[in-house]
Amino acid sequence: MIDNIGPVGVIGAGAWGTAIAHLLAAKGLTVHLWVFEEELCETIRRTRENNIYLPGFTLHEGVRPTCSIREVAAACRLLVMVVPSHVYRGVAMSMLSHLRDDAIIVNATKGIENDTLLTMSGIWKDLAPKGKDLSLLCLSGPSFAREVMQGIPTAVTLAGPDMEITRKLQRVLAAPGFRVYTSLDVIGVEVAGASKNVIALAAGACDGLAFGYNARAALITRGLAEISRLGVKMGAHPLTFSGLAGIGDLLLTCTGDLSRNRTVGMQLGKGKKLSQILGDMRQVAEGVVTAKSIHMLARRMEVEMPICEQVYRVLYEDKDPRVVVSEFLGRDLKHEIEYDPQIFAGSICE
Repeated sequence: MIDNIGPVGVIGAGAWGTAIAHLLAAKGLTVHLWVFEEELCETIRRTRENNIYLPGFTLHEGVRPTCSIREVAAACRLLVMVVPSHVYRGVAMSMLSHLRDDAIIVNATKGIENDTLLTMSGIWKDLAPKGKDLSLLCLSGPSFAREVMQGIPTAVTLAGPDMEITRKLQRVLAAPGFRVYTSLDVIGVEVAGASKNVIALAAGACDGLAFGYNARAALITRGLAEISRLGVKMGAHPLTFSGLAGIGDLLLTCTGDLSRNRTVGMQLGKGKKLSQILGDMRQVAEGVVTAKSIHMLARRMEVEMPICEQVYRVLYEDKDPRVVVSEFLGRDLKHEIEYDPQIFAGSICE
């Protein structure tokens, strides 16, 4: 029974992984937290604090830090993946042969792999031996780790293809102050979670350029249109993008002061070079890596994503953000939303 899930493995001890581990341990679950850095693992074990990625919080005693990913994979049926997208495949490969036959994997990483343009669930499907069906779900939504640790009300979406399993895991993951909704749209939730980080870089640059609230609101809205176009083309349900994993997470990441992607964008808008910005950061801003994969994915799927394209050019072609804004505003004028003319005309007549 999923309700008696046993020990839970959280793979990745960044801020979000640490917060999830604490949240589940506070519910009475034993949580094995895989920590990549041996020194940090020992510090967490000794002080009960992740002083690098989530300082200032004492972790629940039910969180058990370890550097042995094989032991975690073998011991835990439920595994929550919270490692950066650019190392995700390597970490998954190190776990694959040690997974239990009944393993359930919840992806809390938000990204698209650069080389393959696969989502995190897609990576697992790519790695799994022929004939082996892994139980794969995705957890996403507006959820800064520090606020979750503080017990500030948070709502997220858990998406999975099997609603019976998803609803049972909903009860496992939900906690006081942490509300979990369910969805069947795994691809939509994953595309939204990855793409919003790229738009957040643009929103941050907008703020760094001191363009004001009007410009930022327009950018977020048009960014959502781009994300929706890509997601629907990949098979997502359009309503997913008006939910927590879509507009909810996009708003948080584009406007919240705790957003690493927005912070990077702001520094770019103020004229700093990307190498200098990243050199001063300890944590990963997923949008920097994902901007490349979203750019390539949009081309492959033949989806127009002008904001994401320009973010790519600023990051990887050293384009001046002010030039980007000038070119973007000078584009041909268009309809905001492309309706079916016959359907729309009929609704007016009625």
